[in-house]
Amino acid sequence: MPDDQELAANVRAALARTGNIREVTMFGGIGFMLNGNLVAAASRRGLLLRVGKDRQAEALAQSGARPMVMRGRTMEGYVYVDPPSLSPQAVLNWIQLAVAHVQTLPPKAKGKTKQRKRKQK
Repeated sequence: MPDDQELAANVRAALARTGNIREVTMFGGIGFMLNGNLVAAASRRGLLLRVGKDRQAEALAQSGARPMVMRGRTMEGYVYVDPPSLSPQAVLNWIQLAVAHVQTLPPKAKGKTKQRKRKQK
């Protein structure tokens, strides 16, 4: 079972030939962005992947995969893979699935981030 640094290194190796990757701190780990869109995030909890809604059922059928739940809400198009299932070959396979989806998305414009509306107290 890889630790979070080893997992991040395996993700970097899997993304080595993919252009325009940027790393950011997110979800208690390291997020890997392709053209401004999240591909994956590596943390002690496992590997978060953006696989898309159309491939989510296929991804969830794989060993160690589970839905991504944030604040009690299932996030469509994303899955988590638990650390025991993350050999270097498994990471490569997962990253290929996520990259294939993210490459279909339009690039995000630099410097433009979505502002959340805060509830008035």
